[in-house]
Amino acid sequence: MADLPTPLQIAAALSRRVVGQNEAVREMSVALAKKLANLRVGNILLIGASGSGKTTLMRAVEELLAANPALALRSTVLRVHANVLGEEAEIGLPGAKLLTRLLERARQQLGAETPVDRLLNQAAHGMVFVDEVDKIRAYVGGQPSIAGIRAQEALLTLIENEAVPFRLPDWAGGQRVTVDSSELLFVCAGAFEGLYDSVFHRVTAGQDKGVLKPVTVVEEGRVREELQFSLRDWMRSEDLFDYGITPQFLSRFDAVVMLEPLAEEHLLRIFLQGADSALRQSQAYFASQGIKLELTDAAARRIVREASRQPRLGARALKEVFRRVIRGHEFEPRNGANSEGLLAIDTPDVDRALALFRRRGDSAISSAGWNAAGPGGAPS
Repeated sequence: MADLPTPLQIAAALSRRVVGQNEAVREMSVALAKKLANLRVGNILLIGASGSGKTTLMRAVEELLAANPALALRSTVLRVHANVLGEEAEIGLPGAKLLTRLLERARQQLGAETPVDRLLNQAAHGMVFVDEVDKIRAYVGGQPSIAGIRAQEALLTLIENEAVPFRLPDWAGGQRVTVDSSELLFVCAGAFEGLYDSVFHRVTAGQDKGVLKPVTVVEEGRVREELQFSLRDWMRSEDLFDYGITPQFLSRFDAVVMLEPLAEEHLLRIFLQGADSALRQSQAYFASQGIKLELTDAAARRIVREASRQPRLGARALKEVFRRVIRGHEFEPRNGANSEGLLAIDTPDVDRALALFRRRGDSAISSAGWNAAGPGGAPS
């Protein structure tokens, strides 16, 4: 037990990769520390917009577990899309498929010659990350979703039961065994599109109208009132029930963690320092062509400011905006580089690329409008 990391140590390791999500990192660190100590602990539900860092957090956990020999038993991490569970639920196999994937993942880690008993023990101590769990809603458009209900029930079976009947795959012998699933840790994540709007409507125009009071804001010498709404402050369990998460399913999560929208300073850090950042990937590409790519601080901030205008995309907007700036140079790597092989991107370069992109977008819209209208100006 002395070799196990503390929550502070886990958080420090995760924060090297995860930016701007301190609460999510803390919750994950505590849950993981409890699980590593073989304590009974509930699971984690992450709610956050696309690009806010849900998958990045899980990758950081996976790296942490893989890097520490003392955590080897816990190092089997399975990532599965909730839609896959929904599809398998339609044929009644999601629980068995999930256990099979865990077993196969353990086999990849430990080797094909590892005894089946050891593989089962490794798999039973693993972590399951279910992405886009909001896609397995029990109700969609007010109507029951059979696939979503079955998928939630299948996960409940693994989360609740300590003894799960399971038929081993053929490569493992094919016999029926009982798997103790009480040591598994489930982390489910989703963007929950529409949840923000529905809760905002409830507290501003719906049944709780008036509970959200405007606050006075002074900005550039002007005084105004505005509603400052945070989903974290106003969401209730009933909002998730209405969304299609069943009470039985939600009750199996000890922590419901809201990921914060990424501020500009967080986006800038991700863009300049992130392990998977588009900038680093592009720099590696240019280096392979014998060219050094550099961005001025002002150019980087201009890209980040443009990306921040798409808050629903989070960090993913960085790749989209940077791609507009760099794609011409990537096609002709030496175009724009000086005699010493340096390609420097400054703010005017960014502005020209973004302006060109907007003109092309306007042109495409105009062209689509002309085609739709027909030669006489009226819809054809």
